[in-house]
Amino acid sequence: MFNKLKNKINKGDKNPYGYEHLQSLNNYSHLQPSTSQQHPNNPSYTPPSQTQQGFSSGEQYQPPSGPPTSYGRAPSSYYAPPPGPPPSQQPPPVHDWTVIPDTSLLPPPPSIGYEKSPAANATDEESDRAAAWTEANPLWPPASLSSEVYDMIQNARLTLLDAPTYAGDVVSQKQPGHWKCRSKVHCRDSSLLTNLPLYSVYWDSPVHTQRPKTIYFEVKLKGIRKGGSSLAAADAGLAIGFIAPPYPTFRFPGWQRGSLAIHGDDGRKYVNDTFGGVDFTAVFSPGEVLGIGMTFAPPKQASSYDQRKQGNILDIEVFFTRNGVRQGGWDGNEELDQRSPGGAIGLRGECDLFPAIGVFGGVEFEVFFHQSQWIYNPLTL
Repeated sequence: MFNKLKNKINKGDKNPYGYEHLQSLNNYSHLQPSTSQQHPNNPSYTPPSQTQQGFSSGEQYQPPSGPPTSYGRAPSSYYAPPPGPPPSQQPPPVHDWTVIPDTSLLPPPPSIGYEKSPAANATDEESDRAAAWTEANPLWPPASLSSEVYDMIQNARLTLLDAPTYAGDVVSQKQPGHWKCRSKVHCRDSSLLTNLPLYSVYWDSPVHTQRPKTIYFEVKLKGIRKGGSSLAAADAGLAIGFIAPPYPTFRFPGWQRGSLAIHGDDGRKYVNDTFGGVDFTAVFSPGEVLGIGMTFAPPKQASSYDQRKQGNILDIEVFFTRNGVRQGGWDGNEELDQRSPGGAIGLRGECDLFPAIGVFGGVEFEVFFHQSQWIYNPLTL
């Protein structure tokens, strides 16, 4: 192969590699000297003079002194952009990271739960017994109430039932729905429940009615038998909430499955929370009227698959009042942590709900179930 190439070169073949098609594309004739003072492909380029281009074999090539004549000078046909960024693209603002942010503009921190309440008087044995009790007694399905019974509920003709552990008096008053109670100093943890629910799935569920339903009641703390300006300073307690039956009445509402409550001895809310609850409000004091309510409503947005899987098919709001003024609440569908096994089961509108008043120690109080007796009326809002 080398001998063939050598023969081609000896014969004067100008394209010995056979790349004839590149010869026409690479016609370098335009690089030959011409009468023009500029390079034909670059008007700003001035070729060197003939005396610089040609040199004898004995001479050493010397480059021209200094930079090219066009060095440092923009060509006449060169486009120079305007100084600075385009008017529509201003530089992004620079954040001063040394400035301390205003924490009042930040969302509130998440609620912190506690392992134990400072006012707790229940033993671990009672907690274990209650857990075994709820395990052996599953939630009741909704009851099919007659129209006569439902009318009794609407007119607040409810009977307040004491618990086996309750020591004290429970006295009905002339007006339906009004009760006076006085527990003794040695009264153990007890939950007083009504004989009929305030929320009936059969009659009230927005799934069937397509309208909201609000349940509410109030309790007036009249006094503490063993002194103290508040429940936090006395060996006594009062709680208000709701439960889905059946419920171990030797426990405060909010501690076991299917229950929620606000406890007046520590000001915390409890939702199926056997531990120490979550900070919510100030402790209850004698002379105050406390109220708790729940509103069930058709969802404003279609429920997602995850919501239906968890049983969250209604919009639920829990709210609390003190002396006729609303003082906060929470979303009944909020996610609960591992301290609440089963989550808010029984409280999502799928079970009948009963009002519950938790008591221990010596406490004097009144209960109001009828709308005409409330100092706060959620039904007019």
